[in-house]
Amino acid sequence: MMHAESLWRATRRLPEFPRLTRNTDVDVAIVGAGISGLTAAVLLSRSHLRVAVLERDRVGSGETGNTTSHLTEAVDARYQSIIKDFGLEGARLVDHSKRDAIDRMESLASALHVAFERTPGYLYTEREKDLDFLAKELDAARRAGCPVEWIDDVPLPFATKGAVRWDAQGQVHATEYLFALAKEAAGRGVEIFEHTLVTNVHEGEPCRVELGDVVVRARHVFVAANVPVNNRVLLHTKIAAYRSYAIAAEVEPGYLRGLFWDTDDPYHYTRPQDIGDKRYLIIGGEDHRTGEEKDTEARYKALVDYAQERFAMAPVAYRWSGQIIEPVDGLPFIGPNSGSSHVFVATGYAGNGITYGTLAGMMIADAVSGRKSPYADLYAATRVKPLAAAYDYVMENALFPAHLLKDRLTSSNAEVQSLDDLRPGEGGIFAGDNGKVAVYRDDSGELHGCSPVCTHLACDVAWNAAERSWDCPCHGSRFSPDGKVINGPATADLRQLPIPNVQLPK
Repeated sequence: MMHAESLWRATRRLPEFPRLTRNTDVDVAIVGAGISGLTAAVLLSRSHLRVAVLERDRVGSGETGNTTSHLTEAVDARYQSIIKDFGLEGARLVDHSKRDAIDRMESLASALHVAFERTPGYLYTEREKDLDFLAKELDAARRAGCPVEWIDDVPLPFATKGAVRWDAQGQVHATEYLFALAKEAAGRGVEIFEHTLVTNVHEGEPCRVELGDVVVRARHVFVAANVPVNNRVLLHTKIAAYRSYAIAAEVEPGYLRGLFWDTDDPYHYTRPQDIGDKRYLIIGGEDHRTGEEKDTEARYKALVDYAQERFAMAPVAYRWSGQIIEPVDGLPFIGPNSGSSHVFVATGYAGNGITYGTLAGMMIADAVSGRKSPYADLYAATRVKPLAAAYDYVMENALFPAHLLKDRLTSSNAEVQSLDDLRPGEGGIFAGDNGKVAVYRDDSGELHGCSPVCTHLACDVAWNAAERSWDCPCHGSRFSPDGKVINGPATADLRQLPIPNVQLPK
């Protein structure tokens, strides 16, 4: 039986925490109970600070629960690009920072009695034409200080042309580790609140965190959500949201060891995980920009086809997708928000969420405690790297006005010509006499209608068939079939529209 749930969530249920229903004062308010927020909470609790963690849904319900949990010094942007754009010293800091994060995770996992495994990582290719690129990456990674070597024989059950190997990388059960962090934080007096949606954050002395009728006052705020809710334009122009897909299936005990990434575009990533007496193979990839793929089910099929052609595995047991935030210049944004002294943000982890999320928690804990991280300038959230980011900046941000213009000028166009066309479990944009409506038919046959206009910056959402969600192609906000926020930067639900008001075109 195949489960539409991540392997991590299915095999480690997390405890429940209460909703925040009262005004409160703390030293530090943390928005988001994922890897970044809970790492910071644990580290800050050791300084005897009053800390509150505010989670929109459940602990681990965000991108930490959707990871494939590769802990690595390798970078998606590749070290040859990092050296070109940030200099050799910058590349060395990237490697050192990621190694520090992995070491810190290993230390915390040991103290919290969570299994943590050191394992090699391989950037490999199946194509002769990519060997020159890999040779350049090997040289760049060595110059950056990475513990790398070239190997011809990659330990995979299919033919490859060679790989760059990183030693002593890491892997951990994502929600098992998150559960241990939450338990440790709560045991140290950190207040964790679930189903507590933050709608705005204001810099000040104290800062104000708004949650509807409830206000949290704090000396410092760390917005550790996947995409900050408090920076509608400046930071959002430097990041882009992508969907990435993953599957997991049982394999024989001992089958495969290591972390693997290929040079395909979109690329694939693979690793094993032991859970109880079973060994699973996790394979991810088939990335695309959020909201710009209509046939999302085809992405899963392509991933399954890729896996079955190469690996000896049982039928897929779990499948899931996650939201990857790509930074325009290749490195995450971590530090004080634009124009802020007490509000901190962290985003843009690309495909290295657990490693960079841990680093972000470490860096923000340092900043709040009055210590400057050696990596603060490199990852500064306010940085602008014109040469590094110019082309990608223009290309990513050209999509926003293009989508907005198209959405406003095509008020009569729609995907669904008749509501009778929608089968149970399907959704689509319907154009009636009163304008466009996002319509979903649930499994019982009942129709649900809401505005297709994203509540972040007013682009039209698109239906994601595989995930049953409304996805915004402009900045990656996602909504449930009935319009509830799933992913930011949007903080407000889609406006509800009663189905009786939907008129068939004349």
